[in-house]
Amino acid sequence: MTPVEQIQQQGDLSRSGFFRFEDGWRGATGKGVSVAIIDSGIDVLHPDLAGKVASSVEARVDNKKVIFDPSDDGDSAGHGTACAGIIAGIAPDAELHSIKVLGAGGLGDGMAFMAGLEWAIKQKYRVVNLSLGTTKPQFFAPLHDLLDRAYQAGCIVVAAANNLPQPSFPSVFSSSLISVIKSDQTDPLNFGFHYGEVIELTAPGVNVRTPWPGGSYRNLTGNSFACPHIVGVVALLLEKHPNLTPFHVKSALHSIAMENQLS
Repeated sequence: MTPVEQIQQQGDLSRSGFFRFEDGWRGATGKGVSVAIIDSGIDVLHPDLAGKVASSVEARVDNKKVIFDPSDDGDSAGHGTACAGIIAGIAPDAELHSIKVLGAGGLGDGMAFMAGLEWAIKQKYRVVNLSLGTTKPQFFAPLHDLLDRAYQAGCIVVAAANNLPQPSFPSVFSSSLISVIKSDQTDPLNFGFHYGEVIELTAPGVNVRTPWPGGSYRNLTGNSFACPHIVGVVALLLEKHPNLTPFHVKSALHSIAMENQLS
């Protein structure tokens, strides 16, 4: 049975005319779905994340080559812990993998960022959270190539738009990934879809309560925190429908968003 035939068995046409998945995914927990978080690391001791992080690696530049070493240094900026906590709140049984490419202050090297994405693709992680990006034009082509590789490998990449007036990469590569911008919604499953826009999806990203290193919490606002909301939803979908391709996942998100707007 092809993935399309499986989808046809698992859903029907909604009153909006878009395909609707059966609602079983809403009761899923993300079990069996691997999620890579390319960021500043994760505080694995935080109560919300204890036992949920299956692996942690950190980028190291050696003679212009990026090497990834196992790491227990935790989170250097808080950003990765916040994103991981949002995902865990939506998909508590998802298997999280930390790929640390950002240092103190959330700053990092573009080469490390690209190497982190390549690492995630090679490890065959099912979903990738990219709450970071770059506006430097020299990374446009290599990032585009990496995202094409991810798409062809069945790796579902979700990227946040940069909180800047100019476009950032890779969130503008809408054909090969899922791009997200913040909204003031509070329900994590109530997200929107703007067909034809460069950044198609909107998700909660205003005053979001998130875990923070050291066992604390912060209320944060930004596109970075909308991105993991969608990653969590994707993990729920993949638990129930593990054979979905990146194209199918985006189509599913579109249909669910349309249902959200009509309900």
